[in-house]
Amino acid sequence: MNIIYLTTEAVPLAKTGGLADVCGALPSRVAELGHRTGIIMPAFRSVHQSGLPIEATDISFAISLSPNRLVGCRLLKTTIPDGNVPVWLIDQPVYFDRDSLYGTPAGDFPDNGERFVFFCRAAMIAIERIGWSVDIVHCNDWQTGLVPALMKINADQYSWIRPSKAVGAGLLASAGRPSPTSSSSGSSPTNQHVSDQPSKWGTRSVMTIHNLAYQGHFPKTLYPMIGVDWHHFHLEAFEYFDEVNFLKTGIVSADMITTVSPRYSQEIRTPQQGCGLDGVLRHASDRVTGIINGIDTNVWNPETDPHLFQNYNTEDWQEGKAANKLALQKRFGLLPSKDVPMIGLVGRLATQKGWDFILPVLRRHVEESRPSQWIVLGSGEAPFEKALKQLELEFPGKFALHVGFSDALAHQIEAASDVFVMPSHYEPCGLNQLYSLRYGTIPVVTPTGGLADTVVDCTEETLAMGTATGFHLRENSPKGLDDAIGHALHLRYHNNSAWSQMVLSGMQQDWSWGKSAKEYVNLYERTRSLKSN
Repeated sequence: MNIIYLTTEAVPLAKTGGLADVCGALPSRVAELGHRTGIIMPAFRSVHQSGLPIEATDISFAISLSPNRLVGCRLLKTTIPDGNVPVWLIDQPVYFDRDSLYGTPAGDFPDNGERFVFFCRAAMIAIERIGWSVDIVHCNDWQTGLVPALMKINADQYSWIRPSKAVGAGLLASAGRPSPTSSSSGSSPTNQHVSDQPSKWGTRSVMTIHNLAYQGHFPKTLYPMIGVDWHHFHLEAFEYFDEVNFLKTGIVSADMITTVSPRYSQEIRTPQQGCGLDGVLRHASDRVTGIINGIDTNVWNPETDPHLFQNYNTEDWQEGKAANKLALQKRFGLLPSKDVPMIGLVGRLATQKGWDFILPVLRRHVEESRPSQWIVLGSGEAPFEKALKQLELEFPGKFALHVGFSDALAHQIEAASDVFVMPSHYEPCGLNQLYSLRYGTIPVVTPTGGLADTVVDCTEETLAMGTATGFHLRENSPKGLDDAIGHALHLRYHNNSAWSQMVLSGMQQDWSWGKSAKEYVNLYERTRSLKSN
């Protein structure tokens, strides 16, 4: 198959979160399975600062965003080193040459709607111009959500959207596709569901939701820039409460919808976690599936990790983790002891990550001199940063803090910690619990989303079966977190054989991208073979 990935992030070119890890790894792993893959993304400033060689192409074009306004761009090209995957970069400096991808600490860029309308439309032309006959277009998050609808509405304009043998290339147009230059308003008499149309065509679309909370809501004054008739501004296409919602458009239009864990695919179809789109997703239930993200097991490998003070594997993990713990204790002025349990946290300081639970429990531990040490790496919401800095001042030797981000320190904390705390209120997939398992660190998690799918709760039954790998909160509260940590520390102190069994069970699991890539390929095959209407 020929598969094009549309994304705004891919390591090492641009990153704000887990989307970049997925799109930086998955195309390479799918290519290793014998398929041709490529990426199209904006030429953000961070792309030019990535250190990868960027080359010009002879491809340039312009897009009409209004009757009197053309916006031009050119295609640049680079390659993801891991897997030799080509990346085409849409270079439009006014939109993409900025200090950050989506906004500043003061908020989102006010022209984000226009920026990503342009990206979606430019991506359609870019696929045409690079000359691939495409089987699957894999879209990621709201910034690419218009593309599945544009593929279906404008299918007869692009040679890469291949008609099936049984259907003529003019069928979609003869079925009533309005002219994209029409200025009429109102709804079409047929009001046909966009996703009823694409099964007539050979190129299919997959839409992955990495975090449903981010949807791309914009006023309908943006709609004319999309370049399609007002006939398509209705509930089963672009319209959502009289606005444009990029992600909702992708959901109703894509041939298949994926999330980054099976549990999350179920949770987002409930009012509690559906972020207003649960009804739309329930209606699309037959097209929704969940696939766990993988991790790069070459980068996250305690046996070869260059960031560690001492490498280790399943044979000598106790000595290795003790050495890494002592090194971090020395660096941060913590009381040196290989026996005291170290509790680690790495990530955003945000309410979503459970910091409203963590802070009172952390304070209780250090105030009561419980037998544990805590170390935190992260940045985020100002009240959480302020509270942590205060704790650092009050309790030197018991609590260590690094505000900001350090890739090396993130690896070192995973290796040094005995317990990793992740009480997220919701977590589409999560990666740190997977890194923890790989590094022999026991996760304490809220049983939600990918955390529930990847961490097996420690109970009498799972301990007896040898499948336990972590601890679930019994209730979503500070008390629930405190009880779960207490359960973990009790086992750590009083049942060393059971603790060792849990460590080894986690370290021996396969959370590599190779496993996830095979699931995606199976999904692509199923999507490609959907029957025509």
